[in-house]
Amino acid sequence: MSASGSNPTLVLVVAVGVVVACGVNLLLERSLSRILLGVILLGNGVNLLILLGGRSGAAPVVGTAPEDRMSDPLPQAMVLTSIVITFGLTAFLLAVSYRSWYLTGDDEVPDDQEDRQIIRLAERDESVTADLGGEGPNGDPEQVDPEPARRRLRRGDGVG
Repeated sequence: MSASGSNPTLVLVVAVGVVVACGVNLLLERSLSRILLGVILLGNGVNLLILLGGRSGAAPVVGTAPEDRMSDPLPQAMVLTSIVITFGLTAFLLAVSYRSWYLTGDDEVPDDQEDRQIIRLAERDESVTADLGGEGPNGDPEQVDPEPARRRLRRGDGVG
């Protein structure tokens, strides 16, 4: 904070901008580990921005200082909530990244068929309104089978 204690310095504002910009840049990558780091950086940058919006001063406990010299407790509570939300999102992305690496051996996010089709149409400056895949309603390999897999009965499962 500045010498008067009321406004943030330019250095802190620039630091928040750099952290948020690095986080957004990492979010645009195709690697899940870089996306995870981008979420962490973006969350920390937003937390710093929220803290810079509050008034600095003494601890916001009644009786420890005059009320006009206490810090604003609302940004502190918002940052604590944001830390918990960022931690939960980080844990989720870490689980998704690990699962992707475990199944495919890579944490790269692959392109979908629709992504490739949109890129081709954008290169030709066209737009599409219908699915041009041609596979029909039951032939789409990306759709999940709606029927559950049949369970094989083993000896001792109650069938005698």
